[in-house]
Amino acid sequence: MPARPGRAGRPVTDHAPGRSRGGLTTKLHLACEQGQKPPAILLIAGHRGDSPQFTVVIDAIRVPRLGSARPRTRPGSVLADKAYTSGAAHGALG
Repeated sequence: MPARPGRAGRPVTDHAPGRSRGGLTTKLHLACEQGQKPPAILLIAGHRGDSPQFTVVIDAIRVPRLGSARPRTRPGSVLADKAYTSGAAHGALG
């Protein structure tokens, strides 16, 4: 089922509920640090793919540093499931 058209026939993309056979669904993608605090959270429609969201979540990470240094934006290591094994996910980690 295609997305509902918004203004000027464009799909509406600013909301998270997606459709499946069970009804409306959502997915929550997040990054967690060792202290289990989430530095990045993304809520998407349930029917959207997992792998493309990896780069969005990684790009949202901003870990402040002491003083006036720029925030850290890349994790030292990543643990993820098989959905995130694409070349784009590996490229996002540089």
